[in-house]
Parts: sequence; C-alpha cells; structure tokens
Amino acid sequence: MTAAIRRTATREVYRNNWLTLREDDIVRPDGSTGVYAVVDKQTYALVIPYDPDGDRFHLVEQFRYPLGLRRWEFPQGTAPENQHLEATALAHRELREETGLRAETMERLGQLDVAAGMSSQRGWVFLATGLTEGEHEREHEEQDMHSAWFSRAELNAMIRDGEITDAQSLAALTFLMLREREIQR
Repeated sequence: MTAAIRRTATREVYRNNWLTLREDDIVRPDGSTGVYAVVDKQTYALVIPYDPDGDRFHLVEQFRYPLGLRRWEFPQGTAPENQHLEATALAHRELREETGLRAETMERLGQLDVAAGMSSQRGWVFLATGLTEGEHEREHEEQDMHSAWFSRAELNAMIRDGEITDAQSLAALTFLMLREREIQR
C-alpha cells in the first residue's frame, strides 16, 4: 500500500453558510511538500422520487449560478445553517422542501463523492416511493425552482439531449439501475 499524503498545517481561507475553503500544507509520500486547496461542505442527500406504477420520476429545475444555466436534476441538498441531520431525515427534508412530495419509503441506495480531487463533500442517494403530493417548503435561494414528473423515456431523452448534466443525478441513476438489475434476477 502506498503511503498517504500527510497534512502538516491548515488555514481557513474563506467561510460562508454553505462551505469552507482551506489550504493545507502537505508532505507527499516522496517527501516533497506542497499546498492543497480543499472545499469543505456538509454531507448532502439526493433523492430519486419514483412512481413505479407510472414508471416516472420527479425532477427539479433551477438556475445554477456557476454555470449560468437552468438545469434539471433530482432533488438534493444539505441542511440549512450547517445543521447535521441523519441521512434519511435529510432526504425526507430535501424531498419535501424542493418538491412538496412526502415518501412512504426512503431506501438508501449508495454514497457519492462529489469532486474528490477538490472537495470533502459526500452525499447519500435515496430512492423515494409511496409518494403523496403536498406543498413545497423551498428556501429563499430556491425561489426560482420548478418541479415536474417525467416518464423514463423522457428522462432518458433529457440525458441524451444534454438537458440533464448534473453529475450527482447521473451517478444516482447508476445506483437505481443496479438495484433494478438485482431485483430482476
């Protein structure tokens, strides 16, 4: 096993309500030194709201400021004000907040690392079924968000056509496909 990079010092460069940027002084396995920048963010939950009877999925669309584009994706996020919620509770909260849906069943499918080369953020992927409609509870920052149901064929077309490009949503679908494959066996 290769030796790991070792941190010798760390400094906080920036902080806001959603993230911290730090710089770490490091020593590599060969003894050379360097600096590594890391974006620290809370663990998030991503929810795949799925209606198996209609073979349809509920997505949210919002303006993603860093891209300058509106994007469709699965509901996902962290707890406000750096709260630390248990993963399943966070999934229920995100689903309700962004879509108004309530899930009878919230099944954990797997875990994702967002951008392991620059961020410590990890996320849990959930499949939500037994859904009932209700009022959304969006945060102020989500005021431009829209949500809608899409058939599996529409979802696949949106991916092919570049309407869904969110890496976490695409990776979450991999967990769902693996689950569906296991059920078919």
